[in-house]
Amino acid sequence: MGFPRRLAAALAALSLAAVGCGAAVVGGTTAGSVRAVNAARTPLLPARADALPSFDPARFEALLGELRGTPVVVNVWGSWCTPCRSEAPLLARAHAEHGREVQFLGVDILDSRTSARRFIDEFGWRFPSVFDPSGAIRDALGLLGQPGTVFYDRGGEPVLTWQGPLDARTLERGLRMILR
Repeated sequence: MGFPRRLAAALAALSLAAVGCGAAVVGGTTAGSVRAVNAARTPLLPARADALPSFDPARFEALLGELRGTPVVVNVWGSWCTPCRSEAPLLARAHAEHGREVQFLGVDILDSRTSARRFIDEFGWRFPSVFDPSGAIRDALGLLGQPGTVFYDRGGEPVLTWQGPLDARTLERGLRMILR
């Protein structure tokens, strides 16, 4: 077998291996390839920023229960949401600064995973999001529309709920409240 044939065979084998492992190519990157920087480790917390596992309100509440003891910032977003796009760089910067002491967690709603992964990649998010195509988690949190952000203290209690796009001042205030 000549070099071109061996190369083609090797590439085919790699492609099959990637498909067999559940990887999908999205926007030039392999979905599930962006390792999350998490402040906590729990069974339900995605280890990859772009994994986007499906969650419903009950599973989401279970995840919040696992995160007790760690301050948490939950942000409800959608890739199609213009205000979500405007606050995304702010969240990326805050996570870069506080992501080892505060668990940032996104809830992608009413979206497709492909679009959501592009959004995560575009804004360089290194924190995980869960996938809620129906918006049921947003509704269970009592939020109207998106974006919306809830800050939880170490005891798992919500201390600040913000409806609409975050600004730097509000984000800083929420972080101060949960880092006490």
